[in-house]
Amino acid sequence: MEIFKTKASLQAHLQKARSEGKKIALIPTMGALHEGHLSLLDYAKPISDISVCSIFVNPTQFNDPKDLEKYPRPIENDIKLLESVDCDILFMPSVDEMYPDKDENWHIDLGELDQIWEGEKRPGHFQGVTQVVYKLFTLVQPDIACFGQKDFQQVMVIKRMIEIKDLPIKLAICPIIRDQHGLALSSRNMRLSEEGKTKALALSRSLQYLKDHIADNTGLQEVKNNALAILTGTEGVTVEYFAICESTSLKEVEQIDFSKPHVALVTAWVEDVRLIDNMVLT
Repeated sequence: MEIFKTKASLQAHLQKARSEGKKIALIPTMGALHEGHLSLLDYAKPISDISVCSIFVNPTQFNDPKDLEKYPRPIENDIKLLESVDCDILFMPSVDEMYPDKDENWHIDLGELDQIWEGEKRPGHFQGVTQVVYKLFTLVQPDIACFGQKDFQQVMVIKRMIEIKDLPIKLAICPIIRDQHGLALSSRNMRLSEEGKTKALALSRSLQYLKDHIADNTGLQEVKNNALAILTGTEGVTVEYFAICESTSLKEVEQIDFSKPHVALVTAWVEDVRLIDNMVLT
């Protein structure tokens, strides 16, 4: 695995690969890697010639400076994990490398997508996400970009940005990887105790209940209430939101049209750690 820390050195390397007709896959990450991230590389490897993983803790997508400060950065372990799955390139830039202009302006019209759910709770977050991902897209010029389903709203935001900017990039949405008990793998799990991880299983249990009973004749609201009760009935779990949405717009629905794709979204706090999860319903 080759490691690059500057845009110029990475570009020079990829320019040669492109001139040879090689297909490039990009896996953007903020590090603190786990099996979920590695599954993106597993997906990318057979359908590309070069896999590029970026590790960059992007400051413009953090609303809370303390959250940015607390974000785990186990870089030595990350490098070992990437080497274990034969990643070809690691791009690991500094903040100054990615943001040489401190007064850089960025805004993209995402409609309601960056105003609801995570957008409402974390104003400006998706502008920061699109800002850095567009930089990476422009730099790497990938044929394929792999993102995890776990950050479902983020993936819909990236999808919208690709459409707006008319980028020739295939967006690959890779399934959530869960541990043996059903907990969605996340870098934030590192901050949970074993007891906290057990309590956090309420998120996946509530989503699974919803998926299993979505077609019941009892009505969507009753099924949703029962699923929500799994969360509210678990001591130490504080629900921020729990919603059933149409997948692309993420607008909340009161009835399911089974001819359209839908997703359930949940965000909850466990041991002062904010956890998100989702499940595709139809």
